Amino acid sequence: MLRIITVTVLFFSGLCFVEAQNKNKIKQTNFSSIQIDTLFQDKISIRAIVFDRDKIWYAGDKNRIGFYDLKSNIKNENAIVEDTLKIEFRSIAKTSNYIYVLSVANPGLLYQITKDGKRTKLVYQEKNKKVFYDSMQFWNDKEGIAIGDPITDCLSIIRTHDGGNTWNKLPDNKLPKVFEGEAHFAASNTNIIIKGNDTWIVSGGKKARVFYSPDKGNSWSVYETPIIQGKQMTGIFTADFYDSKNGFVSGGNYELLNQNSENKAVTNDGGKTWKLIANNEAFGYASCVQYVPNSKGKGIVVVGASGLYYSSDEGINWVQFSKDPSLYTIRFVDETTAIAAGRNKMIRIRFK
Repeated sequence: MLRIITVTVLFFSGLCFVEAQNKNKIKQTNFSSIQIDTLFQDKISIRAIVFDRDKIWYAGDKNRIGFYDLKSNIKNENAIVEDTLKIEFRSIAKTSNYIYVLSVANPGLLYQITKDGKRTKLVYQEKNKKVFYDSMQFWNDKEGIAIGDPITDCLSIIRTHDGGNTWNKLPDNKLPKVFEGEAHFAASNTNIIIKGNDTWIVSGGKKARVFYSPDKGNSWSVYETPIIQGKQMTGIFTADFYDSKNGFVSGGNYELLNQNSENKAVTNDGGKTWKLIANNEAFGYASCVQYVPNSKGKGIVVVGASGLYYSSDEGINWVQFSKDPSLYTIRFVDETTAIAAGRNKMIRIRFK
């Protein structure tokens, strides 16, 4: 049984015209309400989801992976057993043939899963007391990347070139250095953003920076951001890019969840420079940000401790659609439909 909740916000008109960068008028839909269907509830923590045709795959805690079939409205869940290990998965990615899930802590375990969910294969394992993997993405069906917290004094990255069958760690001399206390947050599988061959990785902790590669991780540039930093639980927790130029980073201070200053910034030059936006306004700590598809980079949705927020003007102004603080991650299925998950549930959100 699907539980329906409708939230209506009185301000925000249905349609408006906004000025595009090329001075032409572009018609854009401004959302004024949402409708929420609860797809399932369970005692689970989900921080990583990926949409694959009619299925929403998820990676959770307590060794669990699975998918929800949007056609049959049936959840299919399995547990991956590895000795007596208690495994928490916070990274998930897909190719045409397989789903991949990656655990966070020592040992780092990366599994290949058939799309019927019935067969799993361990394709990468890393043992080190400092191992903590945060995010995983694929450029295409052959090439993929995953990022973990630093083990030495540089980024910790593994890549695949054969569709995920084998993974290899990049040598330290091919990676940029990090500051002591700089790492990443496994908040929503959004530490890595890929657009074509362009790749961005975001960091937090003592520093909040953006690492950019134009060539799938073979070379890197490093850019500063004005996001709050300097403490263990400060920095960039999530990022998204609409295209190769326009991006948004957010996060904040996990120890001060309502602090809404220095926690959101935008770029229009591919991440080289960033400026704070909506400072001291709107939401506090955010765990996941996503651009609305086909919104010309205007539409942005964020979930986090303050609930679900929406902007129709590139992040300048925000409206709160939900006060639910239990959503950790969100992905759009199409222009008006998204799936979100977090503490003990998965929901479908229809933007109206």
